[in-house]
Amino acid sequence: MLTKTIQLWEDRDDARVECYVLRDSPEFRAGVKRPAVIVCPGGAYLGTSDREAEPVALRFAAAGYHAFVLRYTTYYNGWVSDWQNPPPGNERSAYPQPLLELAKTVALVRRHADEWRVDPNRIAVAGFSAGGHLAASLGVHWHEAFLREQLGEDNRSFKPNALILGYPVLDYLLMRDELAREQKVEHVNLFRLANQAVFGTPEPDEEQLAARSPALHVPDRTPPVFIWHTADDDLVYAQNALIFASACARRKVPYELHVFASGVHGLSLADETTAAYPDQINPEAAVWFQLALNWLKKYMK
Repeated sequence: MLTKTIQLWEDRDDARVECYVLRDSPEFRAGVKRPAVIVCPGGAYLGTSDREAEPVALRFAAAGYHAFVLRYTTYYNGWVSDWQNPPPGNERSAYPQPLLELAKTVALVRRHADEWRVDPNRIAVAGFSAGGHLAASLGVHWHEAFLREQLGEDNRSFKPNALILGYPVLDYLLMRDELAREQKVEHVNLFRLANQAVFGTPEPDEEQLAARSPALHVPDRTPPVFIWHTADDDLVYAQNALIFASACARRKVPYELHVFASGVHGLSLADETTAAYPDQINPEAAVWFQLALNWLKKYMK
């Protein structure tokens, strides 16, 4: 396996792509171009979770995929424990910066398709939580002019061939309303800080929230989508997945949706590989990975 890290911007190293490229062995599948998966870890746009990064990439690599982890620009480089008195953050994290970086990464993988033996027509993007929001945002906005204008490439180079969304944030209006109804102080504080990271303000208005909600902008050119969530996720509500799936159904976008009965937010692979706490081991939900592989075989032939 070739492992390397590529900076996305010349003037800073906080936005980077960690590459896990399978070598072309003469012993099997010599010369055959493989599919690829770009992994977008979650972290509320405050950081990118290690639990949803390398372990997920290596699991895809073990299944025969070239894998890439995007460490996109976030408000902090590390995690913050005190949501009530957070330190100042990186103002460059506001949208569309992370979206530009994901689009640039998809184009980067396509540009190196021959060198890395990637099939340019089989590039999936997998995201978790905030990373799921980022992946879905590219899925619904890949064709828009602002990406072409800011990155200087044809929009087709940005298009994922498939999306895998794990417990994603997809409707900010829903999140605002449900948090207001439940009034869990620690979740409200986290949401306000995440808003600062994404919108540049802790209290974005209705128009801003709607503009950044992928579930409200699903066009018929959205790539096929695999979504999984847990019904009792009390941080990112499962309604996000249901609303996005319904929008896909209306637009006749192929999708597969799995809502498991129970599981905490941030399960990642849901087994010992990525568990920091016992409740992050969830055998019922851990099947999502094999389900996603089966689904990818259908939509990335």
